[in-house]
Amino acid sequence: MQAIEAFIESQGGPEVIDWREVTLGDPGPGEVLVRQSAVGLNYLDTYHRDGTYPIDLPGGLGVEAAGEVIAIGADVHGLQPGDRVATFGPQRNAYASARLVPASSLFKLPPGIDDETAAAALLKACTVEALVDRCARVEAGTTVLVHAAAGGVGLILVQWLKAIGATVIGTVSTEAKEHAAREAGADHVIRYKQDDVAAHVREITDGQGVPVTFDGIGMATWATSLKATARRGLIVSYGNAGGPVTGVNLGILAQHGSQFVTRPTLFDYYHLPGERAAGAARVFEMIEGGAVKITVGQRYSLEDAARAHTDLEAGRTTGSSLLIPEHP
Repeated sequence: MQAIEAFIESQGGPEVIDWREVTLGDPGPGEVLVRQSAVGLNYLDTYHRDGTYPIDLPGGLGVEAAGEVIAIGADVHGLQPGDRVATFGPQRNAYASARLVPASSLFKLPPGIDDETAAAALLKACTVEALVDRCARVEAGTTVLVHAAAGGVGLILVQWLKAIGATVIGTVSTEAKEHAAREAGADHVIRYKQDDVAAHVREITDGQGVPVTFDGIGMATWATSLKATARRGLIVSYGNAGGPVTGVNLGILAQHGSQFVTRPTLFDYYHLPGERAAGAARVFEMIEGGAVKITVGQRYSLEDAARAHTDLEAGRTTGSSLLIPEHP
């Protein structure tokens, strides 16, 4: 099968993304040939591209995609040609019209979830499942702060938290994003460019602060998260959109009330086959049951990935973004 795929020879800005045509052979043992119909865009992709997370070069980009099984190799069980599948890695090279994928990294999609929803949701929703249910273990009645509440992960976080009975305070940058966060169920929305987020959070919580803060921004919001989080509260720092948090003096946690902080990575929570299966099943249940609705705010052609990266890093996207391969 002929396919087109992205690759980078050096790490840098969106302009380093290049494309090449490849010929895919038959899948080997444990492999599956997948023709991809939708590719998910994630901040993780920009970290691989710009060097925040070093990768071997030359290398591919993208970890999340959905499509159809075309052929299977030896020792592949539970999948057959015609099945619809999705993956969120950890293998890269999702920016492709077709590719060979280890069967162990694929999830078979239920009938009620279409390819675009899967590609837009799987990585982000599994991230949310891990953060809320297994990392922070948020319970009904907990008040939670969600930074970037109108982003791809943020909108799912808000809906998931509301579904389990939490009270959600979200931060956003614009009026349109405030509307999106409220539509997702946020109880309070703070426009961080014009309001003092930590002061507003303290006001909402009668001076106590929130027991849990989900911070996908990083260094740009680290000080705010410290000030907004309650005594003995937990800061879940899971992203680097505003730069990685570095040079942390652990004493700062004591100064702000003996706080806890964790820097989780999805694949540590989806490490074992049983963990992956259970997490994905929970995600599919939440989506099919209507508790979580996936918003695709932007669609780009596959080969327009550089513009998609530019828009994502500039904060011009809302919800999830997709790259759509063309097939003859």
